[in-house]
Amino acid sequence: MMFAVIETGGKQYKVQKDDVIFVEKLAVEKDSTVEFKVLALDGDDGLKIGVPYVEGATVSGKVLKNGKSPKITVFTYKPKKNEKRKMGHRQPYTKVQIESINA
Repeated sequence: MMFAVIETGGKQYKVQKDDVIFVEKLAVEKDSTVEFKVLALDGDDGLKIGVPYVEGATVSGKVLKNGKSPKITVFTYKPKKNEKRKMGHRQPYTKVQIESINA
């Protein structure tokens, strides 16, 4: 099975065809197509590692949705100083389905 290692949002993902991944929020609309840079590619003719990217290789995916992950609670305090702060955070994400790996 062919797989690729892609880079987006400062992170790396190992993907195959039809994988669904959650990446850092991209400025794209739902049902549009996105292209990712390929760091490494494994296929029938062995492993190719890019310096830093594999020449002529792209991974295309379809955007399924843009959303926010569940809320996490962040609580900071300093003991004995009556100093405390409670915050919530919801990280935005883009849900992408990998459609093809173009070597």
